[in-house]
Parts: sequence; C-alpha cells; structure tokens
Amino acid sequence: MTIRIHVPCDSAALAVGADEVAALIAAEAAQRGIDVRVVRNGTRGLLWLEPLVEVETPAGRVGYGPVDPADVAALFDTGFHTGASAHPLSLGLVEQIPYLARQQRLTFARVGITDPRSLADYLAHDGYRGLRNALAMAPAEIVAAVTSSGLRGRGGAAFPTGIKWNTVLKAPGTEKYIVCNADEGDSGTFADRIIMESDPYVLVEGMTIAGIAVGATRGYIYVRSEYPHAIARLESAIAIARHHGYLGNDVLGSGRAFELEVRKGAGAYICGEETALLESVEGKRGIVRAKPPLPALAGLFGKPTVINNVLSLATVPIILDKGAAYYQDYGMGRSRGTLPVQLAGNIKHGGLIELAFGVTLREILYDYGGGSASGRPIKAVQVGGPLGAYLPESQWDTPLDYEAFAALWAVLGHGGIVVHDDRADMAKLARYAMEFCAVESCGKCTPCRIGSTRGVEVIDKIRAGTQPAQETVRQVVLLRDLCDTMLHGSLCAMGGMTPYPVLSALNHFPQDFGQADTSQHAA
Repeated sequence: MTIRIHVPCDSAALAVGADEVAALIAAEAAQRGIDVRVVRNGTRGLLWLEPLVEVETPAGRVGYGPVDPADVAALFDTGFHTGASAHPLSLGLVEQIPYLARQQRLTFARVGITDPRSLADYLAHDGYRGLRNALAMAPAEIVAAVTSSGLRGRGGAAFPTGIKWNTVLKAPGTEKYIVCNADEGDSGTFADRIIMESDPYVLVEGMTIAGIAVGATRGYIYVRSEYPHAIARLESAIAIARHHGYLGNDVLGSGRAFELEVRKGAGAYICGEETALLESVEGKRGIVRAKPPLPALAGLFGKPTVINNVLSLATVPIILDKGAAYYQDYGMGRSRGTLPVQLAGNIKHGGLIELAFGVTLREILYDYGGGSASGRPIKAVQVGGPLGAYLPESQWDTPLDYEAFAALWAVLGHGGIVVHDDRADMAKLARYAMEFCAVESCGKCTPCRIGSTRGVEVIDKIRAGTQPAQETVRQVVLLRDLCDTMLHGSLCAMGGMTPYPVLSALNHFPQDFGQADTSQHAA
C-alpha cells in the first residue's frame, strides 16, 4: 500500500528547506524499498513547526516538525512512515494539536489539507459547490446572501461586502469589473499569501461568484511582485479552471461569462489603497484618487467595480455553499464570522489562527502564541499593520471586534498582530511609523507628504534628549498637532492612519518620550 506523506509547498516552508526535505523523503523511501508518495500540501499555519511533515494513517494525519533535512534518515529509522514513531519531532495527530484544534476554520477550511495545485483535490473537499449554488440563483439573491451573512471587508476598512456588491449590481453600465486587492503590504501579515499559495481555487471561485452576482465579466487579481510563488500558483489555477469550464465565456454551461487575470504590483505600499491600486492596474502611477466618485460607480477604466480583499472573496464560497445563517452564527455584534489572525514579531508560536470574532488579544498572545519568544514580558502589541495602534496590557482583554477596537481608537485591519517585549523603544517605533509614511506616500496631498517628514524631525528632537524639559513638552504638543492635521486632512488612510501608532505610543508609553504622564489624552 502506498503511504502518502505531506510536505508543505508554501513559501514559508520553502524558506526553511521544505523542498530538500521532500526530495530526501522520496529518496530515502526508495532506497529502503518503502512505497511512498510525497504530496505537496499547503501550510497548516503553524509556522514555528515548518517544515511540518504529515503522514497519512487510518487514524488521521500524524505530524512531525520542524523537520530538518538532517532529520529524515533518523525519522525513517524510527518508522515515522507508519505514523507510530516515537521520534522527538513527533507531534501526534495534527488535528489534535491544541493550536489548531481550538480554531474555527471557515475561510481556511482546506488550507494545509489539500494539494493546492490539484483541482480534483479541491472538488473532493467541497470546492465549487458555492459557485454551483450561485449559478442557480438570481444575482440579487446572491448579493442578499452575502449581505445577510454579515461579511465585512477583511482588508482594513471593514465595509459590509454585500452593500458594496449591491451598489455595483444596481449601477448602470454593461461593463463591470471585480478587482481583488492582494497587495498584502502590512507588516506581520501573510494570510492572503497563504490563501493564494495553499488554496488558490477558493479565491478563483469567490471572484467568479462575485462576477456572477454583480454582472461583471472580468476580474483582476493585483498581487505584489514579492509573492512569486503565489503568482505562479494563481496563474496555474486560473488556467486549469478555465480548461475545465469554471472560467470563460460559458461558466459551467450557464451561459454566463467570467474571466480572470493576474496583475503584478511593483512594491508600492500605497497601491494597497483601492484607488491607487486601480491606477496601477490601468498602467498608471499609483496615486490616490479623490472620492467621489466611488469605485463602485466609477472604478477600473471608469466602470462600476467591486474591490475586495483576498480574505473577503475567499470567504464567499463557504457562504454560498453552507448558507448565510451558517456563517453569521460565528462572531459577535456586527462582527460576524471569523477573522484570520496573523501572529508575528517577538512571539514563541507565530502563525495563522482563524477564530470567531470575540476572542481576546490576551488569549491569542498566551493561549496560542505561548508568550514572547524571548521569554521577557510583552510590552506592546501592534494590531492592524504598520499604521495600527500600539496596545498596552491594559487593553488586551478587549474582544476582537471592529466596534470594540474602534472604541479604543484602534483598528483590526487585516488581522496582523506584531508583538514587542519590554525592551522595545516606543518612541523609536513611533518614528518608524512617520518615516514609513514619508517613504511610501504617493505625495498627492500635503498633510501626508509634508506632515510625515516633519513628524520624523519632531520625534528626532524629542528622542535626542539634549533640550530642556520645557522644550521637550513643546515638541510633544507640536507632534500631537501634526498628527491631528494628518488625521483630518489627508486624502486617504496612508496619512490619515499614521497618527494611530504615533499617538498610541505617546499616550500609553510616555516615559519612552521623556514624559511623566499623558494619560489624560484620548487613547
């Protein structure tokens, strides 16, 4: 009987030798006369265990990790291919690893389980059921299902997906577009990459459903050029889907047309902003457009356009498959469903965690993350990318919920969480936020272009510590005024959100700015 052994093929695993491990397992098995088939699956998201090798057994998949190429021979010596090995790298049944077992995987239901290159594997794990259901529905019914599910944008703004789709559906015009924002530029985020590399067909299916729903016949996936594996996987999936009738002029014989194309970004962070992204897709310099008009009415090439994040579109198939009520049953308040959390920075167990809204930051940091990698106390946690607020321990019991975070003057954003221990210099991190904005600004509006540059200069004066205390206080007041101008005067979220990390660091960690106490200021 052929033994199936799974070795991940996503870029995180490849970076730590997964290809070499896979090749050595095949060679070692052949040398020992053991009938083995090496299957390249996606990552399970337990990134500290990569490469995580899984052996199929009658009881389920047994995991070993992290497996180094030097470990392969010893693993065979202990009979790991039977799943009964007592090797120190043995993890038992993968589905029972607490980090994974406590998750609620909806968007990532297939990730790490299937071979991402295989359409047959995707279909065998409920793939394209959502599209088949959608093709039997009227466009307005599809939009209504997405709306009632409570799905909101997972790219940062958290705008209700169904409302956006409904606007495009009702917009006049014979030509409409679906655009996927896969320009995943936030620090500490990798969920989009994992979907594209480990389950590309779910994104293709989600975009096809979106096209059928709003009357669009063409879609574009805008991927950052730093993701070559994701681009290759998507282009392969699109070609295979087209060959089997899931894309093209007659999707599954329905008489409806939808085509997809991958467009590569050139590494500009500002192109994560939806209108700058549209400019880039059109072949122009990525500069933010003034709104109105909204992209839903005049977007790509001036036509009505749905722009959604990878995670939003990849969630649509399960909603159309299992129903809006099924998805809405997860979460809390107006935050329905699940949030894929990406845990990075100074953390012991970094990786992807998909959980229903309502879990607290403290649970994520300790029950899943295992505390800091350094073993030192955690000082601050930045949530929502490089423009997200820094949260002190006093706020870690807040549930992950869009409205709860907004009340703290914080954002969930794309679900990225970056951890810093007690050695972090928060004034230095605040300076980085201003410098990041100065470097990545498109330059169109003055508050962002000039304000960020002045912000770096002011923080440098504060950090220098060579001026009288009274002057330091004056510079802190100036920094707050500057942040207020950027917050309310910037054309887009690039300049408008840069004050979030700066002011949160200043408010919660005043000692790092040479201040005694600024707790009277808003969080």
